[in-house]
Amino acid sequence: MNERSTLKINGAGHLEIGGCDALELAKEFGTPLYVFDEDHIRSMIRVYRRAIEENYGGNGTVLYASKAFSCMAVYAIAQSEGAGVDVVSGGELYTALKAGFPAQNIFMHGNNKTEEELEYALSSKIGYIVVDSFSEADILDEMCSRRGVRQRVLIRINPGVEAHTHAYVQTATPDSKFGFSIANGTADQMCRHVLSKSSLDLVGFHCHIGSQIFERQSFVLAADKMMDYIAHVKSTFSLEADILNIGGGFGIYYTDDDPKLGEEDYYGYLKALCDEIKAKAALLKVREPALAIEPGRSIVGEAGVTLYTAGAVKDIPGVKKYVAVDGGMFENPRYALYQSKYTVVAAGNMNAPCTQKVTIAGKCCESGDIIAVNVPLPEIERGDVLAVLSTGAYNYSMASNYNRNFIPEAVLVKDGRADVIVKKQTFEDIVRNDVIPQRLK
Repeated sequence: MNERSTLKINGAGHLEIGGCDALELAKEFGTPLYVFDEDHIRSMIRVYRRAIEENYGGNGTVLYASKAFSCMAVYAIAQSEGAGVDVVSGGELYTALKAGFPAQNIFMHGNNKTEEELEYALSSKIGYIVVDSFSEADILDEMCSRRGVRQRVLIRINPGVEAHTHAYVQTATPDSKFGFSIANGTADQMCRHVLSKSSLDLVGFHCHIGSQIFERQSFVLAADKMMDYIAHVKSTFSLEADILNIGGGFGIYYTDDDPKLGEEDYYGYLKALCDEIKAKAALLKVREPALAIEPGRSIVGEAGVTLYTAGAVKDIPGVKKYVAVDGGMFENPRYALYQSKYTVVAAGNMNAPCTQKVTIAGKCCESGDIIAVNVPLPEIERGDVLAVLSTGAYNYSMASNYNRNFIPEAVLVKDGRADVIVKKQTFEDIVRNDVIPQRLK
């Protein structure tokens, strides 16, 4: 089990999370159930904060990337650990503010923010907006002028670093909907455009090279290119950047195809980044910008486990064996989207030898409704509880009511206690927004 989590096998041979027996959790709350390990979330934020304190003089901030898992409880944890947050929609912003998160510690992203979202951000007096289009700069400047305020902004830059990850989650390649390319000159055009706005205060630059990245050198190269660009901006526009937001994307363990990273490995990512930025600042004779990082998956990913109850078992001789569960693509669409791989365990029989490889199928009316393929498990019977590990990031975030299934409940576990952080849906929740026009009655 991972050294940074409280996952372990207890004396009964059951999976235990945060001191809670997985079978007892399934019995108390039902399945599917999202389970989050509070200690893991806190320890990861602390690792990143310590790395910045010890290697960059504390001149930086950890911003929790909301898109990984957005709910009020996780914002409360982030705030108590001294982190900021980034949001990418009005809904995420509302959730953070509803949780009491300080608006000045919020960064807002998005390649196509609506006017309503920008108005909401300004009325909430959030700290920073990352601008990602010429028209957005125009709209935002007009809104600020009308309000008589100035808004601190960063420009999203595409440094052209191609990280080794799934094509759908690469965001800094030449062909990307995000950011402005250094190579083709659009980054300079955007700088000139923003600097011409009377109500926008350009304080720095942002980049994000992708997700689920393990190569430390990819982050170092991105920092190197961004510092070169910061020096170029200083000489070209007489602007010295206050902030360099280097994004996130640090990889986590899903299966044995991935490295198992410990706290010092993640610390090492940040140390390498800090060392590179300091060295380049000295070489290029620019001041060291405040460093912002935006980890999301690496904070909550391995903290999350999803519990299921096995249902039908279908063995197709010579083809494969299916074990169907009471969840599916409605609460975890990542296999359907990315062919993501997971580790699956029999939560009530952790010490049993794995004697078969099975495909975990969901309950949706879709042939492609698969959770995991070719996973080794012991013999599974109807009613057994299965646990899919490393489901804390993007599972709840991308969940839906497809086939009018419920989005599962989520609980936060610590020291043997489980607290609900996302309530279980009801049938009434499913139809709450439905309306029958009078003419159909």
